Amino acid sequence: MRVISKLLAFTALIFLSVNLYSQELKKGEEEIKLSAHHQIALNIAKSLEIPEPVKPAEIVPNPWSKGALFQLGFSQMSLTNWAAGGFSSVALNAYVNMYNGWEVDQMFWQNRLQLAWGFINSFGDRFKKSDDKIIFDSKYGYRAFNKVFVSAAFNFRSQFSNSFNYPASGDKVLVSGPFSPAYFSFGIGMDYKPAKVLSINFSPLTSNLVIVAQESLRTKYGNRVDQPAKLELGAQLKIDYKHQLTKDLLIASNLVLFSDFLNKPQNIKVYWDLFVDTKINKYFSVNVRTNLIYDDNILIADKNGELDKRVQFKEILTVGFSYTFGQFKK
Repeated sequence: MRVISKLLAFTALIFLSVNLYSQELKKGEEEIKLSAHHQIALNIAKSLEIPEPVKPAEIVPNPWSKGALFQLGFSQMSLTNWAAGGFSSVALNAYVNMYNGWEVDQMFWQNRLQLAWGFINSFGDRFKKSDDKIIFDSKYGYRAFNKVFVSAAFNFRSQFSNSFNYPASGDKVLVSGPFSPAYFSFGIGMDYKPAKVLSINFSPLTSNLVIVAQESLRTKYGNRVDQPAKLELGAQLKIDYKHQLTKDLLIASNLVLFSDFLNKPQNIKVYWDLFVDTKINKYFSVNVRTNLIYDDNILIADKNGELDKRVQFKEILTVGFSYTFGQFKK
């Protein structure tokens, strides 16, 4: 209000001075004489200060992007006097995928945490876990030239609770648990991004730490009985592909190949995750997650109880609630 009052006063004085000046102007005079009233008005107008317009603050873009995906699938079956037999059951699958990224000029830093847990409870049979995982990935990169970045990548994998096998006869058998096993991986190398949907990371220097806290499970995962932690040193190739094919269909694939220079480098370890998601509407979707693992250090028993190297494969189909928060990147 104070600035507006000054501007109005200044405008009135200018108008008054011009009016007085026009009255005093005489034709043919070389020198213009001002009246006393005119001179007073002009002096007051000169003493007023006109404030400079305030420049709007420059908007600095936020380098951080973050978001989360939450999915929940639930099924229930109840049987009463059912002639064909069976058990009443409930099943639940929960999946959380959280993303946090930072990108400024030639640098980027990406972090992702994936949590999953699920169970099947058949009344009259046993409670069985169907899914359980904790995966954390972090990658930092600096542009070397064009589409190539110098990068450092970290990965952690484990699970929340114990898992068991349930033989037809006998008690349940423990097969895995929290930090049994747990994998820590750190690699330094190059990250090549030929397209927005594709990232190829090669780390010629990668260290893996395999931790098995449960002594009874150590030989199952390649550690000695007296070896709770084992170091692996080798090279790693990681290929990430994420493509939003249509508005409602997304495909994401993550393939990791690792060769251990310290122990049979010709035996390549394979970890391949595939995620296909189809939206039904804003809150419901159908998705398939598959996990394929081959590690010759992991021994798996067949139906006869014989331990050997085998390809591991898991597939989870979920129809249920799905919701994203923030700037989520699948």
